[in-house]
Amino acid sequence: MLDEKQTLEYVRLAKQGDQNAKEVLLVENASLLKCIVKRYLHKGVEYDDLMQLASIGFLKALAGFDESFGVRLSTYAVPMIAGEIKRFMRDDGSIKVSRAIKRTAREINAFIENYSVSHGEQPDIRTIAEKFGMEEGEVVFALDSCKMPVSLYDQGEYKDEKTQELVEKLPARDNQDEMIETLQLRSAIESLPERERKIIVLRYFRDMTQSEVARRIGVSQVQISRIETRIMKDFRLRLAE
Repeated sequence: MLDEKQTLEYVRLAKQGDQNAKEVLLVENASLLKCIVKRYLHKGVEYDDLMQLASIGFLKALAGFDESFGVRLSTYAVPMIAGEIKRFMRDDGSIKVSRAIKRTAREINAFIENYSVSHGEQPDIRTIAEKFGMEEGEVVFALDSCKMPVSLYDQGEYKDEKTQELVEKLPARDNQDEMIETLQLRSAIESLPERERKIIVLRYFRDMTQSEVARRIGVSQVQISRIETRIMKDFRLRLAE
């Protein structure tokens, strides 16, 4: 495994066009790429294609990386890798489904949403089938047609139709962005000095108050507040990159 200093040396070489340096960095970050790719499996794109997209995203991140950012290459690369995969799924890799099926799926999901609000639970497949006069298998097919990457980002039947995206209306059982943010947060915490890392762990993972942390660390509550504010500001900047 490369340490931070070695990584930066390879980054400098890669940015100068050294292909071997790029390959070394790709190999060293393979586990990161695989971790991100796992979240997009079984969504219409083959594993090898996803890995290729992830590699492209990583190389784009490498080209745009600047040491002055003050973040690790892996932290900077995560959103660009995910973005490359998502962009392909939205624009190029989506399975084409007829307008009629997509319209039916939107109507079913609207019914599910309204039913859930009024009944406090989601309707079962039989209830949906009876509502729309369909076979239960047809309902399952219509709902499956809406799964990412098919049509979660569709806004309407026509390109100029401005309606709410389906992804905003469906219950989020598998939040892909949450994994990305977790990776970024973990990397950001690991990069903190020992005392600051301890403060964040005690405050946000042990649910301790600033006063309790201050007593544990041996400083004033005001100092803890200032340190925490600075750290969280840095975190927000990193996650926004």
